[in-house]
This record gives sequence, structure tokens and C-alpha cells, in this order.
Amino acid sequence: MPSLNEIKDRIESVKETRKITNAMYMISSNKLRQAKKMLAETEPYFFATQKELARIMKYIPKDTENVYLNTYSEIAPEDRRKGYIVVSDDKGLAGAYNHNVLALAESMIPDPGTEYFYVVGEVGRQYFKSRGIEIDGDFQYAAQKPTISLARSIAYRLLEHYEKRQLEEVYIIYTAMKGPLSTEVKVDRLLPLKISYEREEAESRVVIESDEDGKKGKSNMETLLLMDPSPSAVLDNIVPPCVSGLIYGALVESFCSAQNSRMLAMDAANKNASEIVKELERTYNRTRQAGITQEITEVVGGSRKRERKK
Repeated sequence: MPSLNEIKDRIESVKETRKITNAMYMISSNKLRQAKKMLAETEPYFFATQKELARIMKYIPKDTENVYLNTYSEIAPEDRRKGYIVVSDDKGLAGAYNHNVLALAESMIPDPGTEYFYVVGEVGRQYFKSRGIEIDGDFQYAAQKPTISLARSIAYRLLEHYEKRQLEEVYIIYTAMKGPLSTEVKVDRLLPLKISYEREEAESRVVIESDEDGKKGKSNMETLLLMDPSPSAVLDNIVPPCVSGLIYGALVESFCSAQNSRMLAMDAANKNASEIVKELERTYNRTRQAGITQEITEVVGGSRKRERKK
């Protein structure tokens, strides 16, 4: 059985740890409030970007040729070069937040060499490095301070590789807020763009104008969407900022999810520490009482022994 001093030292050690976890809980709570505010400000832009891109894709003519629409159907899905933006955090102590993202990313490597990883967050970088998985790009300070400029730099790198056909598909793996205190890992495809099944119906209603050769043509008199000078030119101009916006939205979602996970993890650590302290204090009291009882027994026994000698 441990001595009273050992138990007392253990109690003090747990209390000191609880002070640290409590401080981290308070910091995470404050950051979570800031992150939720940022998320509330970002979500309208994030959803509007998705909605507008989907609306445009609904009216893209079937015969439009553009690099962002190329599905590379001539290449088998397992042979396509896929790029993954993996959004982790710069720190640990966030429960299963980093593990869930990185485990999903690693599960998407059926054939190493055809997947390319662009990692956000120091935890993700160290994870892939420790497993000997090559990283094709890592972005520092993007996890803790998501900004639109960082999102643009990530999008620029991915778009450059995609346009040069170094990649056939681009995905982003991140954590989204599912509810007030719950999160889920998501995988979204950024490129190629998904064309709506409604486009054939919409195509008969869209008006397309082109300045090529000084000619302009109209499919009919009903104007629902005007693409000038051409649908392909419109895509070339809107896709880069839209991809940047989608990446920025995912970074903000991940930042908010990380703070939420860390806050819950530190709250659980505080509760566990309190339970451990209570149990150690009970053990300390039992050990102390046992020691006192033993001392009394020894005193009584010694006293009786002296009386017998008399």
C-alpha cells in the first residue's frame, strides 16, 4: 500500500493537472465562441457560393468543353490521380478530432502513388510523415487562423495542378459542425464540377450569347441565365473564387469543430481529475485512519505489556 506522503503527492499532482486542463477548457470555450461567430458570418457566403455554383451548373450546355467539367471517363476511377486537402489541427488534446480526419484520409489510399495529399495542420503533417506517406503540400497557420487569403493560396496550388492535369479529381476532407456540440468528418469533391441532371431540361430555356466572330445567338426569347462571352469563359472566371470560398468555409468549419472537440475533451478531463482526487482523498483518509488505529493498538499493547511486568 502506498504511504501517506505518496498519496498526498499524487493528489497534488492531479490537482495541478486539473488546473492546466481547466485553463485549456476556458481558453477553448473562448475560442469556440469566436469560432462560432466566425462560422455564423461565413456560412451565408459558404452556402451562397454552393447555391450559385449549383445554379450555374444547372444551365451549362451539354456540349461545353472546359477543364473544370472534364470527368476523365476514359480513365478507370481507381487509376485517376486524386488530390486530397486534409484539414487537421496544429495541436492535440482535442479528443478524437484529429484521429477521425486522419484515419479517414489514410483509408482512402488503396493504391499509394495515385493519391496526393495537401495537409493543413501540424498534427496531420507529422502523422503522414511518421507513416512514410509523401505530402505534396502543407500549409502552416491555416488551421488556427483560417483566412480567405490562405484559402486562396491552397486553391491556387490545387487548381494549378488540376489545370496541368497532374490531378484528375480534387477532394477536401474536413470536420463540420453537425449540431451545437457534435461534429462529423466529411469528404466533399471540389473538382471536376458536378453537372446537374436537370441541365438537359434547363438547356432548352437558357439564353447563350457569344461575341466570337461578332455573332450573337439565342436559343429562344426566354431569358433565365445569360453567359457572356461563353459558358466556358464564365466557368474559367467563377470556379477559382468559388473553390477558394468552399475551402475557406471548410477551414472555418474545421476550426470551430476543433475548438468544440478540445473544449469537450478538457471538460471530460476536469471531471475525471475531480473523480480521481476524490478517490485518492478517500484512500488517504482510510490509510491515515488505519495508521492511527495501528498506533493506538501498539500503544495499548505496550501499556498492557508494562502492566503485566509490574
